[in-house]
Amino acid sequence: MSHTQPAGFLAIPPSGDPGPGILVLHAWWGLNDTIKTFCARLAIEGGFTAFAPDLYNGKVADTIPGAEALGQALDEKHLQTEAEIAEAVLFLNERVGPSARGLCVIGFSMGAYYALNLSASDPEHIRSVVIFYGTGPADFTTSKASYLGHFAENDQFEPPSNVNGLEASLKSAGRPVTFHHYPGTGHWFFEPDRLDAYNAPAASLAWDLTLAFLKQQSTQ
Repeated sequence: MSHTQPAGFLAIPPSGDPGPGILVLHAWWGLNDTIKTFCARLAIEGGFTAFAPDLYNGKVADTIPGAEALGQALDEKHLQTEAEIAEAVLFLNERVGPSARGLCVIGFSMGAYYALNLSASDPEHIRSVVIFYGTGPADFTTSKASYLGHFAENDQFEPPSNVNGLEASLKSAGRPVTFHHYPGTGHWFFEPDRLDAYNAPAASLAWDLTLAFLKQQSTQ
């Protein structure tokens, strides 16, 4: 069965070789230029095929109240959202082919919640997970993924108890997990369009660590 491309942004490596597949789940801002640029960077610098589904169907917010409203509306129909993400997984898996041996999912903030849930609900497709300043509850005993996390030191949305609890849950499930903490940063430190939060040195380090992790996972 051939799966048509869902609404979203697809980035393909310049070489034409699809490489491993990466599903990118956006933050509560929506599928904005920051996420599209991130996908393109994965394709150009990493040789990955990256797909970011548009969970807001074209809507994008640039203020916290606007983003909060969109995020809440999404969470209220979370079963439909999870179904749309599952469809994106099938599309991307078909796009890269069976030789890729599973996908990586990267989630930003709100997207991290759905990325973690996906790794537990679809262990056959998800082999690795990268989360940026986001957590979420899930039963990880069924997961087959390795996990990399990037967290801010001063985060009003994700207190240390959330991050430590997630790390403990992953470790108790026997999953490989590495969490990095970035001193002097706040939520959204990786996103250059968040001028009040962006931290260039931390973002650069997080990118390098992410790329190294993705390349390691693709060769295992």
